[in-house]
Amino acid sequence: MRHTTLAIADERQLVFGQAPKPVTTRRGLVFGGGLVYPELNFTLPPMSITAATMGEVREHYRSIVSEAIDHARHLDAHGLVLEFETLLELTQHPDWGVSVVELMEELCEKAWDEHHFPTAIRLTPNDLREFDRPPKNRTSSYLDAMFELFERGAAAGGDLLSIESTGGKEVHDEALMMCDLSGVVFSLAVLGVRDMAFLWPQIVEIAGKHGRIPGGDTACGFANTAMVLAEQGFIPKTFAALVRVISAVRTLVAVEVGALGPDKDCGYEGPFLKAITGTPISMEGAPSACAHFSPVGNIAACAADLWSNESVQDVKLLAGMAPIVSLEQLEYDCRFFNQATAAGPASALAVRNLLAGSDQYHDPQALVLAPENVIAISKAIVSADSYVGAAIDAAGKALEIIKAATASGQLELPEIEQPWPDMLGDALAAVPRDEGELTEQMLGAYGDKYLPAEYC
Repeated sequence: MRHTTLAIADERQLVFGQAPKPVTTRRGLVFGGGLVYPELNFTLPPMSITAATMGEVREHYRSIVSEAIDHARHLDAHGLVLEFETLLELTQHPDWGVSVVELMEELCEKAWDEHHFPTAIRLTPNDLREFDRPPKNRTSSYLDAMFELFERGAAAGGDLLSIESTGGKEVHDEALMMCDLSGVVFSLAVLGVRDMAFLWPQIVEIAGKHGRIPGGDTACGFANTAMVLAEQGFIPKTFAALVRVISAVRTLVAVEVGALGPDKDCGYEGPFLKAITGTPISMEGAPSACAHFSPVGNIAACAADLWSNESVQDVKLLAGMAPIVSLEQLEYDCRFFNQATAAGPASALAVRNLLAGSDQYHDPQALVLAPENVIAISKAIVSADSYVGAAIDAAGKALEIIKAATASGQLELPEIEQPWPDMLGDALAAVPRDEGELTEQMLGAYGDKYLPAEYC
């Protein structure tokens, strides 16, 4: 582990719009420099993506981006980030994905030339490797298409390079359904860490070659999967909260090898990254209900530098097309955050505390995202001497926080979940801190789920 101290040690400094290491784009957006900007995440309506339909596909993207820029200007937004999170076919066929980046860049450049309106494009190729079973994380033929899209997409105008990488997910999915903490720690702090250390130096290199920004990763496929399963009652919320904090250890690796932020929005591990590294972060909250429900709709905004909506389909609503409706919701939130900042540090802190207080005692997953708890858990991460140790200590600190809030009566767990904090404490105590010992143990439990040679 390369970070041994916190960039933000005082929880009062963990506030939206402000980061110790701000990032500036080529069109002048400054992430973490005092303003929160909207980041619009959008996707196609249900349709086939083929060579024959690519004209229609491109027209959807052109319409979304041009209308979003126009409406952002109409709302007097300070700027706009547009996330192109590619669909399967657009990564499998890099020509198709690059053509969308090119049309987005054309529209963004026009807005800059004609109106001096600053935009940025986040390019997020989807991780295709999990379509091999077991995944071939280092030797998959899917890697060629992914990295070609990164390379050519960056050259075509992708400002921020990100990915929702999936290394270790083949084990994590099984461990999640079994509520197996040892499996979660292994999948994230061993397999996930190793895969991040493989992927991210290459992404950082591509970004540097083209003068772009290596944004960051997200544990969406891990921690958000846990959150959705907990919302549906399939796994305990306390267990999902531990998955959330353990995932931060894995996502931290991107910054350790050169990612500058803002990270990808949908893993919610961003506040821990910001506290540890000082990089700006993207977060999603209440506006992401267009894609999934969550217990962290307000508290997610406490430290956000970009405020996102998750993926919204290009379908017609009464007011207009759904992505433009989402943009308006995001921008009004950003206006509020920025007005609080403009009113002074005391006002920004008061708003942040209200956002946190409105959520934190309704669910343990929200509780671990409260700023003071983010700092405490982040301290546990950087105090450890290994990734496995950091995962165990982060989960232990989170459990300590959850138990204290339950004992005080501030957090009330459903009756069916009340035995789980003690059960998870016992399970956590049994997880080996030695990576070799943990790996040997997990080979017996999950050896048929993954290919060890793909993580060497």
